[in-house]
Amino acid sequence: MLRGIFHICLLASFLLLPFSSAVHDSGFTGGTDAPPPWDHNVSPPPETAPSPTPTSSPSTTSPPSPGPVAAPSPINNGSVSGDMTWWCNKTPHAETCNYYFRKSSQNNINLRPPRFRSEFLRMLVKVALDQAVITHSQTVKFGSSCTNNQRKAAWSDCVNLFQNTVAQLNRTLKGLNPAASSDVKCTDFDAQTWLSTAQTNIETCRSGSEDLNVSDFVMPVISNKNLSDLIGNCLAVNGVLMKQHDHTTTANHKEYFPSWVSRHERRLLVSASLAKSSPHLVVAQDRSGHFRSIQAAINFAARRRFKSRFVIYVKKGVYRENIDVGNDNHNIMLVGDGERKTIITSGRSVQHGYTTYNSATGGFGGQRFVAKDMTFINTAGPLRGQAVAVRSSSDLSVFYRVGIHGFQDTLYIHSQRQFFRECYISGTIDFIFGNAAVVFQNCMILVRRPLHGQANIITAQGRGDPFQNTGITIHSSRIIAASDLKPVLRAYKTYLGRPWQAYSRVTIMKTYIDNSISPLGWSPWLRGSNFALNTVFYGEYKNFGPGSSTRWRVRWKGFHAITSTAVASRFTVGSLIAGGSWLPATGVPFKSGL
Repeated sequence: MLRGIFHICLLASFLLLPFSSAVHDSGFTGGTDAPPPWDHNVSPPPETAPSPTPTSSPSTTSPPSPGPVAAPSPINNGSVSGDMTWWCNKTPHAETCNYYFRKSSQNNINLRPPRFRSEFLRMLVKVALDQAVITHSQTVKFGSSCTNNQRKAAWSDCVNLFQNTVAQLNRTLKGLNPAASSDVKCTDFDAQTWLSTAQTNIETCRSGSEDLNVSDFVMPVISNKNLSDLIGNCLAVNGVLMKQHDHTTTANHKEYFPSWVSRHERRLLVSASLAKSSPHLVVAQDRSGHFRSIQAAINFAARRRFKSRFVIYVKKGVYRENIDVGNDNHNIMLVGDGERKTIITSGRSVQHGYTTYNSATGGFGGQRFVAKDMTFINTAGPLRGQAVAVRSSSDLSVFYRVGIHGFQDTLYIHSQRQFFRECYISGTIDFIFGNAAVVFQNCMILVRRPLHGQANIITAQGRGDPFQNTGITIHSSRIIAASDLKPVLRAYKTYLGRPWQAYSRVTIMKTYIDNSISPLGWSPWLRGSNFALNTVFYGEYKNFGPGSSTRWRVRWKGFHAITSTAVASRFTVGSLIAGGSWLPATGVPFKSGL
């Protein structure tokens, strides 16, 4: 009973967070700051990772210690001669590459050395896919050793994550096939996104086992870096092609819709009122809809034969449930009655025995997911540690006028390409974290009061490979103290971000920053640690407000007070997430450039 009263009080406190309409309207685009493939100037990360965070400071999984990136000469796109060893020696992880191609030869698989980089890339992806299938199979076998709930939780995540890695690699291999049909063929930017996701899944399996202190259970799988190295080689080689092609899109977007969007879908996506008046399913607590549970409606949608846009209208009410849109449940659109009217809430946390990944009130995996006019809350509270309100690994996903509230680890932008517009996001420690390519445009970011002795960290970006095309951009938004923090600002330090992984990348542009932010701006992973300070990319461009001055910011090599429009343009909607090619179909307003 006391716990129920506590959750009600927490829910009330979330709903009392300031909702300001003074979010500035301007545009945003993004890009990649990865060095040229195998650049000799890439500084290697430290040899050892920092220790786990003590309880007196922000706590989350310690970053791994990736090995140094090798720096052989890049592979050009022309016709060349050379055996497989010659090709492998041009990759960042040459030893792993040579091992698996020698193994293929020993298994009497006839490998003709490629003539072109594109051929070599397809061969690398095929080898990585084969190894991913084996790793997934090995992970499944661990199920019989699940002797407690913690092991079962970590194992379940790893099975799903490795299964998704297989899917991402398979999708990439098919898309790179020159004979692929137009609906299967992918761009080099698509391939880099899916390869980045495949690699991120491996790290998520590892961190989930550490959440629950059962890393020894899956150690035979997660201690083997071969799969991650194989994918890293794919990322590096594909990165050459990305350098040659410009994926930035800045055309007039209003009339553009991809071929997979029907005329009726276009009208649905552009008009919220039409989506409510003619949805495929209605969820209502008063029994006036098809279902009383949102998850029941999602499960029904998963069984449909055709995967065109499927609209679920969720009427006003407080829905106490965890919802999950599976990786194969594409084109789901959830529409509510408003941020303060349609509320989905739950209280899972790591301390309750869930992994961070599986603690989410709302988890979204299918492609092209859209959420509009609703709020997701994790009510676990500040004492429960990691507790996610929203987790998204949905490629080409959009959150429009959505509230996302919690304390530590509120929003898990896990992977793929994502866009948040006019959203309200609140939390304390690492409350926007993950390894997606994501842009927050015209959003309100509210910093809450943490526990005594803790500091607030807004972002913890998880880019672990220099060739991943991932990163966080906050553009034309507002970063302010929430009502519970304002009276005690001097008692707590707040930072814009800290490096979760070696190549963490965050850019804040044309955003209002209030006086809650420390003059230093950015924090090391742990106090006194030098982890990743030279390899991160933390950029600020034309921000304003009392906390926006870069005069006293950290003096790390990885911090950049951006003055160049050309540099800032690499982190816009058009560049970072190639939004001009897919956002118009969602009907959500956006600006592609600065």
